[in-house]
Amino acid sequence: MIRSDTFPAPRSVYMDCSATTPVDPEVLEAMLPYFSEVFANPSGAYSLGRQARRALEEARAAVAGILGCRPEEIVFTSGGSESDNLALRGAARAMRDAGRGAHCLSGPIEHEAILATFHDLEAHEGFDLTVLDVDHHGQVAVDQVVAAVRPDTVLLSLMLANNEVGSLQPVAAIGAALRPRGILVHTDAVQAGAWVDLDVDRLNVDLLSLSAHKFYGPKGVGVLYVREGTPLVSCQTGGGHEFGRRAGTENVAGAVGLARALELTQSDREAACIRAAGLRDRLISGLAAIDGVVLTGHPTERLAGHASVCVAGVPADALILGLDMRGICASSGSACSSGKVAASHVLTAMGVDAELARGALRLSLGRHTSAEDVDHVIAVLTALVPRLRAVARTVAVGA
Repeated sequence: MIRSDTFPAPRSVYMDCSATTPVDPEVLEAMLPYFSEVFANPSGAYSLGRQARRALEEARAAVAGILGCRPEEIVFTSGGSESDNLALRGAARAMRDAGRGAHCLSGPIEHEAILATFHDLEAHEGFDLTVLDVDHHGQVAVDQVVAAVRPDTVLLSLMLANNEVGSLQPVAAIGAALRPRGILVHTDAVQAGAWVDLDVDRLNVDLLSLSAHKFYGPKGVGVLYVREGTPLVSCQTGGGHEFGRRAGTENVAGAVGLARALELTQSDREAACIRAAGLRDRLISGLAAIDGVVLTGHPTERLAGHASVCVAGVPADALILGLDMRGICASSGSACSSGKVAASHVLTAMGVDAELARGALRLSLGRHTSAEDVDHVIAVLTALVPRLRAVARTVAVGA
């Protein structure tokens, strides 16, 4: 039995901001009028509809200002997964239909919204996919990307920051290498929205995906940036919304919330990153002192608020449950794939031993995280890990 008197007093600590973040009060306040007072369809020709349309276009302009692009290059979607699907399916099909080719490039540690979409295009529409290797930090080398290019290569998709281990990819350098070759570059920037400069010209990308709930905005709304001149066919038929790229009545309140959330997070991003990185490093240092805890992802080139480790001899579900019983919310990786027993495809692609990978733990910080929270988590895990490891050994012997 695991005694509770050896653990710090319970307190509520949220350490899963990579999964989702709470809606900022200012964001909620900005959204409220568009649920009640200005509720009209933004396609309506009457004054109430025009008010809704004006709010939608102001939100679009605000997002464009942060990304350094034109408002017409911003497409509002239902979230990151839809943005990824539209980018990949829409661009790949358009390039193939233009006779450019049907070969695509991506990495092995992408979110399932990327990998599953590419595999579907490969299985059902005749596209050819090359999956690049990553090193033990989870990064793709620029030279490897260039070497994989073929005459019929039309599209590369590489995430800006990994959701499970936090490693940053050299997207800007890769984009610079591919631009002269006429290859479209998409980046899934969903995890990076609160932490990274999103200027699309500096990133050298043609398409970029975001999701509001990762940076203190509402769930159910996202963005796809589409550079002017980028071939893209709509994957959702119906009306001519979003410049003909995405049919369906726009989520005005969601778009307003996304824009306000992005403004708030990007306005103090540098200071927030410095603060979060200090807490992250404090957390990683404390976890490293626990026997059998191994850091995953790049030690420095990672998201400021992201810490990920593997705990030898302890299954992830036991870790998550043990932390939850002590008021700590954490994850074993992507929230979209939580509950899976098998080792993460991200960690196995990085060369992490499958048995060790089953003890994956992700702790992601936010603007609310304090030094006291970090110290509490370290103290809890310092006491919890040895006890869970002993239980796991007892179960193994009994089996």
